[in-house]
Amino acid sequence: MSPTTGTATDKTTSLEAASAAEPVPAPSPVTSAPPRARSSDVRRVPSLTARVRRLPYLMLKGATKSAAMVALLLLWETAPRLGLVDRVFLPPFSEVARAWWGLVADGQLADNARASLVRSFSGFGLAVAVAVPLGLLIGWYRPVADLLGPLLEVFRNTAALALLPVFVLLLGIGETSKISIVVYACTWPILLNTISAVRTVDPTLLKLAKSMDLSAPRLFQKVILPASVPVMFTGIRLAGAVSILVLVAAEMIGAKAGLGYLINASQYNFAIPQMYAGIITISAIGVAFNQFLVAVERRLSSWRVPATN
Repeated sequence: MSPTTGTATDKTTSLEAASAAEPVPAPSPVTSAPPRARSSDVRRVPSLTARVRRLPYLMLKGATKSAAMVALLLLWETAPRLGLVDRVFLPPFSEVARAWWGLVADGQLADNARASLVRSFSGFGLAVAVAVPLGLLIGWYRPVADLLGPLLEVFRNTAALALLPVFVLLLGIGETSKISIVVYACTWPILLNTISAVRTVDPTLLKLAKSMDLSAPRLFQKVILPASVPVMFTGIRLAGAVSILVLVAAEMIGAKAGLGYLINASQYNFAIPQMYAGIITISAIGVAFNQFLVAVERRLSSWRVPATN
């Protein structure tokens, strides 16, 4: 055996012995990675936290908004009991509430409210259907404005209730005259605000739309109508309040059903709590109708970017 081979063999043997002497490390246990949080959970936790943090603010805001109403009701309840006003002509709010519930229980309030709402909403809907297209035409086409301008100036300065006897003489004392007076009274706020809305559209928007070679129908659909919605709905909301007020006045003059008739009959019969109950019902209907119109306006104006301070 050559010395070279013997040396290599000795090295191999020594290496094997050293490796055998060294302890073999035990395999490390396999640790599972912690589960990754889902993006939906990550988004949900801050949202819930934000809602919890906003809860005191919302409660404070609601209390602030209702403070004036609560103070008014407390004043209404205590002033007659303390003798500050005549209890006969202004009964406490609790008596009015009991009278209101009595009218609800025997069905009088529902029947009269239904009659008033049918008349009011019918006249309001007809006024919107007539005044909005007419306002768009007058506001956009100058020849139409020149033709109808003098006539509009005459009629818009004539009070609706001043024409009530004319409507009764021409259309009778039935439902037609009442709905017609509501249509007449609601037309002017909607018409005038629609004309103003069209004429005050941003000229920059019109120039940009015309530079894109939009046709007249597309210009109305994409630019004129969206830009006119806020001012237009100001007139529609005014007309919503007018439709109830004018109708109640008309029902006080000549009607056999309706909230105006209920208030007038309660006054003649000296049922003062029932009279105030009818007035409160009219106020509640007006507030609810206005909130409905505000919701519709927000829906149609969702494209607007709110201003940031």
